Amino acid sequence: MRTLNDSMYNSYKCWLQTSLPEEGILKTINPLLPKEGYRIRQLNNHISIEGGSNAGLIYGTFALHRRLAAGHDIDCEGAPRIARRVINHWDNPDGSIERGYAGKSIFFKNGELNYSIEQVNDYARLLASIGINEITINNVNVSAEGAKLLTDMLPDVKKIADIFRPWNIRISLAINFESPVLLDGMPTADPLDPNVRLWWEKRVEEIYSMIPDFSGFLVKADSEFIGGPVAHGRTEADGANMLARILAPFGGVVYWRCFIYDCLQDWRDSTIDRPKAAYEIFMPQDGLFEPNVILQIKNGPCDFQVREPNSPLLGALKKTNRALELQITQEYTGQQIDLYYLGTQWEEVFSFPVDDKLVLRDLMGKKINCIVGISNIGNDENWTGNILAQANLYAFGRLAWDPSLTAGEILKEWIPMTFGGNTEVIEKIYEILMRSRETYEKYTTPMGLGWMVNVHSHYGPSPEGYEYSKWGTYHRANYKAIGIDRTSKGTKFTLQYHPSLTAMFDDINKCPEKLLLFFHRLNYSHVMKNGKTLLQHYYDLHFEGVEDVEEFIEIWKSLEPHLPKKAYDNVLERLKLQLKNAIEWRDVLNTYFYRFTGIPDAKGRKIYE
Repeated sequence: MRTLNDSMYNSYKCWLQTSLPEEGILKTINPLLPKEGYRIRQLNNHISIEGGSNAGLIYGTFALHRRLAAGHDIDCEGAPRIARRVINHWDNPDGSIERGYAGKSIFFKNGELNYSIEQVNDYARLLASIGINEITINNVNVSAEGAKLLTDMLPDVKKIADIFRPWNIRISLAINFESPVLLDGMPTADPLDPNVRLWWEKRVEEIYSMIPDFSGFLVKADSEFIGGPVAHGRTEADGANMLARILAPFGGVVYWRCFIYDCLQDWRDSTIDRPKAAYEIFMPQDGLFEPNVILQIKNGPCDFQVREPNSPLLGALKKTNRALELQITQEYTGQQIDLYYLGTQWEEVFSFPVDDKLVLRDLMGKKINCIVGISNIGNDENWTGNILAQANLYAFGRLAWDPSLTAGEILKEWIPMTFGGNTEVIEKIYEILMRSRETYEKYTTPMGLGWMVNVHSHYGPSPEGYEYSKWGTYHRANYKAIGIDRTSKGTKFTLQYHPSLTAMFDDINKCPEKLLLFFHRLNYSHVMKNGKTLLQHYYDLHFEGVEDVEEFIEIWKSLEPHLPKKAYDNVLERLKLQLKNAIEWRDVLNTYFYRFTGIPDAKGRKIYE
């Protein structure tokens, strides 16, 4: 078993450090296999990899890597359960990355596509290794400069598409719905205006003349001050369908994001509840979208919080194509400083019930045949800033390929491919990462409370940073209670779920305690199942979270003799920053609630006056 060393760390920067020798490996196309499927067999004097196409051979080769690194039997076969496995970048033309924590964009610089062919090819290979077959290279918040990808920068988009194509990865673009106005000064972007349709027809024809396998458009519209069809008196379906009909003859699709809500909310108005918005907007339009429209829905109804329930829209839509959107970049989950293995969160997302019989996993590859991840990579030498954050990108790809995998199974593949076969290294990194999500949740906002972060940066504590804002991000804490009543007797958010789930979430005794403060407003004296009051439980979690991070540091230090210095230092530096952050969260949050309630910690630990 190979062990990662500094040379490998510098030269390739990912979990696949070496290429398999071609000698002794026979690769053949087998048209009886699924197009992206493969079969691997150990024969007398060679290894046979069969693929349903060249794509299948690519995936089979990387599957062989995984199995060799993990010490598994070579004989296997596989095919993806989900057809569209997509990475969205939030990269801007100036080279910055919105919510990026691993350096600058690998695609853009100084207002143009400016990239290393070698680096982009390495990235394409990396994505192919985890089964990704589509990429959107630019931010959904498309500026006037970013809109030029449709025009001035299109020849360079073609060149990037040419790099990704051999790896079975198609390219798509995020567009601004108001592009006719931004780029050509048209008086309107009304989707029912014939001149607007003609404008888009010309753009699409030009794109496909250069990129015949172009996948389509990603659209964020009528959201967070970005224009869309509603601004022109039309519906989301009107806007999406106009683009879809133009793309359809070329085989293109429209990814229409459902992240739409009132972002000018008056905090005084408790009748408006932000998590309800997507359902209220899109459910009445179910069945009105063209067959090549895919509604892209975030996993939760809020915004990639530490913990939140699944969006009810994922299970409720019946007549419209859906995509599940996950955030690989750690906007609210530690920003690739603090450890947060997202595989554990996503396993829960797939296990979340949609009715009294099915969980979300049962819909994946069937009613939901597209999954999207918001990229966490940049031009840092290890791609992800924190080398352990590579596990999140890897986990996304593996779950996109096979949603039945567990978070633990995925780590047992990734760790030996990244750090070699030392048993102590594998076991201790596995322990840290499997505990990391719960640890982060303990010292930040447990029980589904959410937010309480510093405004704009979204890192570090600010209990009331968003409390009186326009964003609908409230917890409404006072001296005796906290949380929002989202039951059928409160904001009625729970009514958006299947009746069996409504009944569970409405009942304080049946509602999962880890989501208790998402669905219920509770007095601090509420007694938890462990016998503690809500407030004491909250105090304890914050103290425990800091202790967990201190333990992580000691575990990581014990691995120093077994790790290359760069990898060891990379993680240790961030663990020290995580400890500082955890202490700040503990002290700020515990003090905040102590000052509200006057109730001290039952164990007499330090809380500030």
